[in-house]
Amino acid sequence: MASPNINTFAPAQNPFHNKDIAKINASSPIVVIGAGAFGGWTALYLLRLGCKVTLVDAWGPGNARSSSGDETRVIRSTYGNNQFYFDLNVRAFSLWKENEAIFKRKLFFNTGVLWLCYDEKTPIVDQSLPFASQHNMPLEYLSTAELKKRFPVINSNDLHHAFFDPFGGYLKAREATQAVVEAFVKEGGTLINAAAQPGRITNGKIENIKLSDGQSLYADAYIFACGAWLGKMFPEVLAQTITCTKQEVYYFGTPQTSAKAFDDLPVWIDVDGKDFYYGIPGNANRGFKIGVDIRGEIFDPSNGERIINQEVLSKARNFIAHRFPLLKNAPLLENRVCPYENSVDGNFILEAHPNASNVIFLGGGSGHGFKHGPALGELVAQILMSTVS
Repeated sequence: MASPNINTFAPAQNPFHNKDIAKINASSPIVVIGAGAFGGWTALYLLRLGCKVTLVDAWGPGNARSSSGDETRVIRSTYGNNQFYFDLNVRAFSLWKENEAIFKRKLFFNTGVLWLCYDEKTPIVDQSLPFASQHNMPLEYLSTAELKKRFPVINSNDLHHAFFDPFGGYLKAREATQAVVEAFVKEGGTLINAAAQPGRITNGKIENIKLSDGQSLYADAYIFACGAWLGKMFPEVLAQTITCTKQEVYYFGTPQTSAKAFDDLPVWIDVDGKDFYYGIPGNANRGFKIGVDIRGEIFDPSNGERIINQEVLSKARNFIAHRFPLLKNAPLLENRVCPYENSVDGNFILEAHPNASNVIFLGGGSGHGFKHGPALGELVAQILMSTVS
């Protein structure tokens, strides 16, 4: 069965719903399963609100199987007419910078984000402009002539214009995920490196979670934020809500004579309305990164092999040769797979298990969740602790 090729650069208007979630007391022991972008930040902010939190992860934060395991992720606010995600990302900007200082690690790189637009009207960008103005974060309109002058390595012949967002850029993904968990432990949280399985449901609650090391953990609340594994963990509830797809990422080698020109490019997004290729140049000298956002084949994040699909690679090469002509014969230096944890409509999920009130699902990153991590973790912690409604 193929996964729907939804695009979540601008998901549906309604964000997650949380009306059925029971509130948590600060004295209640809490277990968070999954130390990725959602689980790690949520555990950290619950801890900072005074909770006793245990964080569990099978392979550890930023592991190569996870959605947070690559070198970099894009951070951008533009979400069409969806103000919730725009506002959430503005808060995330602030928290990324605040926590950088706490972690004493550089994680946010403000290279800007370049939106390459084919048509006069580009709703995903145009509809975000009022929100950008509200936050005093205006985007810069670039004609094709201006685009060619500022970024001559980009072929703009089939573009109508571009928008440059000077406030966005990229984040160190693997390093950031690990830094969050290191801070969690340093600030008093408990980390367990083991696989987890939900225990038996009795009287509307699960009794415990069972770990691969033989332990059983007992808590008042269990937050399952296990990313691409969430649908597999609760197939009877989430199999039709969460699907995991194989998203390929490539690192190409740039020519010696123009390496700096490519490394100095901002993050870019090609708004063709279908493939939505995106790229992160530079990023610790790994090469010229290009990501494939159109949904790929159904993927098993535990046992699926990270092998290139030659058809997907060939199509990506054709695109990169067109958009960046100097990279026409660029060598492929390495490839990665980012398992997307897709919700039905691209929205994040925060909801209780229908048959176990002490189980909370947190997920649905859908390829755009990483950047929101600190703001989402803060918000979820506040919701669970009844500090916001």
